[in-house]
Amino acid sequence: MTTREGREKVGRITWGGRYRRSRRHILTLMTDAAAAPTRATLLARTVAVPTEAVGELLDLLPGPQPQEAMAWVRRGEGIVGWGEAARIDTSGPGRFAEADARWRDLAGRMVVRDEVQAPGTGPVAFGSFSFAADSPTGGSLVVPEVVVGRRGQQAWVTTVVSAAELAPVPSPTALRSARRPLLPPVAADYLAGARDEAHWRDAVAGVVDLIRTGAVAKVVMARDVCARTSAPVDVRRLLKNLAGDYPSCWTFAVDALVGATPELLVRRERGLISSRVLAGTIQRTGDDEADLARAASLARSSKDLEEHEFAVDSLTASLAPYAASTNASDAPFVLHLPNVMHLATDVTAVLATEHADMSSLQVAAELHPTAAVCGTPTELAAEVIAEREGMDRGRYAGPVGWLGADGDGEWGIALRSAQVDATGTGLRLFAGCGIVAASDPADELAESVAKLAPMRSALDR
Repeated sequence: MTTREGREKVGRITWGGRYRRSRRHILTLMTDAAAAPTRATLLARTVAVPTEAVGELLDLLPGPQPQEAMAWVRRGEGIVGWGEAARIDTSGPGRFAEADARWRDLAGRMVVRDEVQAPGTGPVAFGSFSFAADSPTGGSLVVPEVVVGRRGQQAWVTTVVSAAELAPVPSPTALRSARRPLLPPVAADYLAGARDEAHWRDAVAGVVDLIRTGAVAKVVMARDVCARTSAPVDVRRLLKNLAGDYPSCWTFAVDALVGATPELLVRRERGLISSRVLAGTIQRTGDDEADLARAASLARSSKDLEEHEFAVDSLTASLAPYAASTNASDAPFVLHLPNVMHLATDVTAVLATEHADMSSLQVAAELHPTAAVCGTPTELAAEVIAEREGMDRGRYAGPVGWLGADGDGEWGIALRSAQVDATGTGLRLFAGCGIVAASDPADELAESVAKLAPMRSALDR
């Protein structure tokens, strides 16, 4: 097997990245058996800092480029990162297992000095993965050179560098002073993506007909919209707008995939698994009294309750082989967001003893794709999506989040998101809707428009 073939089969890990390309310690670990691997020792150092010195996490991101910003923030807490100390790229059906194994190997060879010892401290990798196994977008784990985190009354800064480097960990004040000014807002023109509205509505109608034959119970149909901006977009402005508009969502940025997801695929913390399932949606009107009535209608809707039950059952069934116990509420609650309302259920589980070492990424891999983003039965729904959706979702609706050296981490489903191209002036915005036998194509189109609103609003300001 040649070196190139080995790379394409098993992925690669690259040290150094764009921030230190000229330095001698930039090394590449090639996993081909014919090539002797060159190994570098990385030093991860975490120090505690005052929470008041950190301020708003997203205000610390140093530059506007989407490819350089990493974020996972909710209600002002979480982690942000930048730079590239190491990178793991994978593809194909084994992308999750491959990334997890290489992360374990990489983290196990690091020298770690962690003064804080909290979730998100020590070395962490931000990750995003494609929805479909055959998507050329594959998956990536990126280890930032600098991470700043905040949780409750704790705050910290982590650096990951070559062990040969002994530079001090920078203070939040120093990081903030090095931050470049925000770029001005941009004007955006919107164009149809893979399908225009009429053709997408027709595709949904065809799926409804298929569901009514009994061939499949639920299919999630997604659509994309393309945006072209007058100048490169500043990812920090996008993230700040999203976090301000949707504080209860997880605002994320990984590999130029930017969004604010309301759906937590999995959180693993010391063996405890948590997940939030969303399925069943209704638009808000902006009138509080009318929206309360719509929320009550959503909670009674047989169509939406059926869609939601599929999603919860899918997740709990996927967890069952690995969990000692699982708990989910008997009835969903209504999650109120500024643009829509969802039926939501929080699920918790405890990993069984024999599966206690499963990382958060491994659990995410077992849960993906859920009925909330694919359908029921999952394999049949995925086939319908591949045949009828008419596009490659890329990393939309795939897992996005972060992974720690101990396996803990948080992974959301990449919803309410956009992929920014290398120029910073082109974006693909995505939205998806759960289709069941009672679905009306016109209503589903309206729902998709409402789900595109968060990214459009964030981009237009």
